[in-house]
Amino acid sequence: MKVYREKFDRVELDLGPQNLDIPTDQRLLQFQSDEDPALVALYFQYGRYLMISGTRENSLPLNLQGLWTNQVQTPWNGDYHLNINVQMNYWLAEVGNLAELHLPLVRLTESLQSSGERTAKGFYQAEGWVAHMMTNPWHFTAPGEHASWGATNTGGAWLCAHLWEHYQYGLDTAYLRSVYPIIRGAAQFFLSAMIEEPRHNYWVTAPSSSPENGFKIPGSDQTIYVCLGPTMDAQIIRELFTNLLSAAQILGSSDEVTEAVEQALFRLPQNNISPKGYLMEWLEDYEEVDIQHRHVSHLYGLYPSNQISPDFTPEWAQAAKVTLNRRGDEGTGWSRAWKINFWARLKDGNRAYSLLKKLLEPAWNPENKEEQRAGTYPNLFCAHPPFQIDGNFGGSAGIAEMLIQSQHGFIELLPALPDRWEKGSLKGVCVRGAGEVDLIWENHQVQEVTLRAKADHQYRIKIPDYVKTVKWDRNKVDRADTPFVEINLKKGEEVTLQLIPF
Repeated sequence: MKVYREKFDRVELDLGPQNLDIPTDQRLLQFQSDEDPALVALYFQYGRYLMISGTRENSLPLNLQGLWTNQVQTPWNGDYHLNINVQMNYWLAEVGNLAELHLPLVRLTESLQSSGERTAKGFYQAEGWVAHMMTNPWHFTAPGEHASWGATNTGGAWLCAHLWEHYQYGLDTAYLRSVYPIIRGAAQFFLSAMIEEPRHNYWVTAPSSSPENGFKIPGSDQTIYVCLGPTMDAQIIRELFTNLLSAAQILGSSDEVTEAVEQALFRLPQNNISPKGYLMEWLEDYEEVDIQHRHVSHLYGLYPSNQISPDFTPEWAQAAKVTLNRRGDEGTGWSRAWKINFWARLKDGNRAYSLLKKLLEPAWNPENKEEQRAGTYPNLFCAHPPFQIDGNFGGSAGIAEMLIQSQHGFIELLPALPDRWEKGSLKGVCVRGAGEVDLIWENHQVQEVTLRAKADHQYRIKIPDYVKTVKWDRNKVDRADTPFVEINLKKGEEVTLQLIPF
């Protein structure tokens, strides 16, 4: 209990008083009408509870059901699915101040190298290592099962994003040096396995797929899954290559692989916008078999990556909005959780909140309990259906993403605050740059920020538009002079900033 409390008590979220007289299943039923903000805070902390209770630093990672299953033959064999599901399990780890519980996924990634090297050589005659759509404790890395999902070969590269993410939140160069060969090996695979696409001369993955959606070739009714260079692959590889170069610079490491990566970055496909305004899922503007498909893989660059932003790539951000509106707000539980994060990154707090409401829709019909649907079960487990724990972690991460973001080298406060959360406080969440943040806000405006450093670092905080002056210690910054506050802190130091509105 002591170990649990130490982890759980690191973070607090207050969105309003909690009614303890109503059982949770009834609160969930009522949420669609009363929109009790305290239930949202409970759901956020429930995700942290599931992570603390479901894994330890030296255990296996959480799988599709975490530890909670009532069957010997579990859904999907209890595998680790690498086309989003196991990664979504760990979106909460860093921001939720549970960084040490990210390590099981780091170790799983490390353990896949040997098997992944054999798969790279045997299937592609390529160097480096690769993992496809699924793996397990026996280090399965080959293509598997159906082509619509099994052909995807960027699963290992997606895992490498978590290796870099763990570094960004901790700034531990010894750790980065230990995982650098893993990232380098993954990049080496794509350098030797990608081919030149004949129409645009891009370097692309082949064969691959856009999980788990199919398309129709013009003039044909046949459903096709396997393709050249789906958009998601290009985004993941661009992120992998960029992270490798950043790590190499930090570590002072450069060789033929990093030099080749620098050249290859310019040959990868860019995000393409259809004449209809949406971001294209494939190199060609094919017609999707399912326009409202639960996977929105081609928006990987929006979240969890940072390649699409309303501030820095507004045309792509607008295309992402069109894509999401086209996909719709339905989908499985975990799909709704992903969409919360998408809309949070687009800084549309009310739309993110509407997806949160959909995630919290009761997954059972009180008049017919045999009927199951996407949403949330009475015990707050997420319904695919059946139960999948990734939606819980994705939903909790989405709540954090609405309240704080740090993916562009600065801290942004309440970037997607919905109208419903007029006042509240947040304590102990983490940001990139090895920082820990407390927030207090009223009338939708931040009043006070406390920043604690877990490593020596210069922190940049974006000053909200409604703030005239930021004061701390004997310092003062006016927004008229700069859009950022920059503060140098040593490990263990903290500072409290007062935000004075106009």
